[in-house]
Amino acid sequence: MTDVPASEFLKLRTVRSTVYLLVALVLALAAGVLVSYLMTADYDSQPPDVQAHFGTADPGVVVLPFGQFVLGVLGALAVTSEYGSGMIRTALVSVPRRRSLLLAKTAVVGGVSVVVGAVVTFLGFLFGELVTGDRPKPISAYDSLSEAVPTLLANTASLTTMGLFGLGLGFLLRSTAGALVTLCGLLFVLPGITLLLPAPWNDRLYAIMPPVLAPQLAGELPGAPLGQWAAGLVMVAYLVVALGGGALVLLRRDA
Repeated sequence: MTDVPASEFLKLRTVRSTVYLLVALVLALAAGVLVSYLMTADYDSQPPDVQAHFGTADPGVVVLPFGQFVLGVLGALAVTSEYGSGMIRTALVSVPRRRSLLLAKTAVVGGVSVVVGAVVTFLGFLFGELVTGDRPKPISAYDSLSEAVPTLLANTASLTTMGLFGLGLGFLLRSTAGALVTLCGLLFVLPGITLLLPAPWNDRLYAIMPPVLAPQLAGELPGAPLGQWAAGLVMVAYLVVALGGGALVLLRRDA
């Protein structure tokens, strides 16, 4: 049983797209740190009444949505690259039990997403603290690591969810372009469209968009439409829809 996950992990870590995506994630982290630095420098030059209305200089504000996209693409490419090259037939001959193949890919993509998500969120917190130093809130997002733990865990859960969501999309659509368009729409287009809807539907629909689930899960938004449990259930619903649909396609259609 361990041979199948090992082979899937070997495939994931040896393709060039994985390296490119991880490099893109590092660049996004660097961009987030740069934004934090520029905000902090601007904060220092402002009078106290303006400083009180500054936003947080947490790099995660930049890194989280881009990280969701990167890990979603990583999950999708774990499947669509094989369909595009025709190697899926070889994979299914080697692992005729399709459930085993699905579980192996889910375990590998989920495990990689958890590790990468945890590292990125922690580095974002660490660099944010180094940049803002001992400055008070709101420019400094947290007073201590213990205060940041709920947010770090929620961001990691959100990144992992999108990695597995991308995997499900890959099985469901079998197309890299289709998966990329779907991820872009869900992460960057639909959230903006929902805000244009009449109240109260704008807030209700915006609340279930992936970019805003993490802060609601962490309890960071007082008066948010979704409580912590509800935000977690919405994340699970994304996984059920994507992985469930992908499983049906894998098990019922020919390669």
